[in-house]
Amino acid sequence: MILTLDERRKLIQTGLGDSPLDLLIENVQVVNVYTGRIELGAIGIVDGRIVTPYAQGYDTERVVDGGGRFAMPGFFDTHVHIDSTLVVPENLSHLIVPHGTTVMLADPMEIANVAGLPGFKALLKNINQLPYHIFLEVSSRVPTAPGLETTGGELDLLDVREILCWPEAVSLGELDPSKVLEMRDEYLLKVEAAHTLGKICNGHAVGRVGKELVAYACGGLSDDHECVDYAEALTRLQLGMAVLIREGSTERNLDMILKGMVADGFYNSPHLMFCTDDKHPDEILDEGHIDFMVNRAIELGVPPVTAIQMATINAAKHFRIEHIVGSLSPARWADIILAEDLEHIVPGDVYVRGQHIASDGKLIVTLPESDYPDWLYQTVDVTRGKQASDFVLEVKRDSAKVWVIDLYPDQIINEQIQAELQVVNGSVMSDVSRDIIKLAVVERYGKNGNIGITFVRRFGLQNGALASSVAHDHHNIIVAGTNDADMAACVQAIEEMQGGLAIASGGEVLGKLPLPIGGLMSEEPVGEIIQNLEEINNIYKSLGGTLPAPFMTISFIGLPTVPQLGLTDMGLVDVLEHILISPLVD
Repeated sequence: MILTLDERRKLIQTGLGDSPLDLLIENVQVVNVYTGRIELGAIGIVDGRIVTPYAQGYDTERVVDGGGRFAMPGFFDTHVHIDSTLVVPENLSHLIVPHGTTVMLADPMEIANVAGLPGFKALLKNINQLPYHIFLEVSSRVPTAPGLETTGGELDLLDVREILCWPEAVSLGELDPSKVLEMRDEYLLKVEAAHTLGKICNGHAVGRVGKELVAYACGGLSDDHECVDYAEALTRLQLGMAVLIREGSTERNLDMILKGMVADGFYNSPHLMFCTDDKHPDEILDEGHIDFMVNRAIELGVPPVTAIQMATINAAKHFRIEHIVGSLSPARWADIILAEDLEHIVPGDVYVRGQHIASDGKLIVTLPESDYPDWLYQTVDVTRGKQASDFVLEVKRDSAKVWVIDLYPDQIINEQIQAELQVVNGSVMSDVSRDIIKLAVVERYGKNGNIGITFVRRFGLQNGALASSVAHDHHNIIVAGTNDADMAACVQAIEEMQGGLAIASGGEVLGKLPLPIGGLMSEEPVGEIIQNLEEINNIYKSLGGTLPAPFMTISFIGLPTVPQLGLTDMGLVDVLEHILISPLVD
């Protein structure tokens, strides 16, 4: 990643004209993210790095005609959990690189929660052979909620310090407010470790305002990707925190933030950038990746060059890697998008490290083979949750008042409401007429057999159940259903698959998507994964479901760090108070 002395000498010699270029992409309009201008140019490349974007009078081994197209740097996803795409990093290339994404700032906390440091390392085995760059946001909270959830693995302070020293590591990954506001030494020492190495710390300031937000910023956090509107984003910027505008499958924040910024004339900040956080492969295929966000920003009134800067140099500067990536400047990797139009950017050709990687929406290179250890395919061991009786919430009354997680459209935040539900044979029942169904988290690591139970509103199911072993951040099995028998059928199917998504009705499993690598990902071709996902989404709709991305939604309901309520295998979590509470209202 860092240039050796010989590599630096080669660049300097080529810059002087004493050594020929490997490649010259001539006849292009260079989007200069430093000057903010569009300038006629010819991009000279040697050893995969840019010599100059204005290569006139240089000898070259090969010339490519850019056709007068616009040349811009490859796009950045500034905060993503790659393991949440359901696709292994190798195969993810097919989805993101043709859309112009060449840099992924990844926090692999999902695999770490399942399998600790060995799982973390296994996921990243091919990191340097991929046709895109992965820089690491080192997972800071594995587990996310110690004492409130069961996980398969953990990363302690020594592990975090070790990974922070890796050359690919650029930051400490998202740290939620409870760790900072409660001044827990372990997490503050992780911040110190990152800062000692000259690296930033990523934030996760969901729902925090006023003095709590001030105190959180004092904890050394540099950004926030949890803003849901302009007012919230502005408070972060005012305190010197960058805003990573998020547009994932269920976290649709871009319009709310940018509409306010455009209306206020405040969008030309170097501290704004883009991220997906968590986005399923079918939606990347349908609407795009970071290019979708760039184009939507332009539609909302952000000047094209400014939108491109948000997707490139702003991120590179924020993560202190602008000497490596983020611009078409000397000594940077030659990560280049060629596009016909700036008003609506469609990557026609994509180069990564000077190699032609994608053309007309398709990858044109051979990928490295994925190779994961056998034990990573054996991470699901369910001791309770395969019988309908395991999901009984017992009450000795005719009715019970319960807490309900009320979903918030297009967001991962939720509301805490109450509902009076009927009790039949001592068990609290779902109420489909009010769109309130049972929700449970089943411990899947064979450690204790815990099952946490509560209720959720707005899934739309008229009958049946759906479940997932992708359940942030503990990644136990989370299941929502109108009846206990279908919930148990889903859990049985997930154990048989050693992880995945399942949907059932009438005691029969109607659809499933195996995710055997850590219970999170599949090595199958992207097209097959997307087809399976679309099939189970359609089954969900046939059962009355109304959510656009039900399996992404269910994966976040259990998150014990996003207000107001979360659910783990240990029970219902009051997120702001960071305590377990009864699902029954006193």
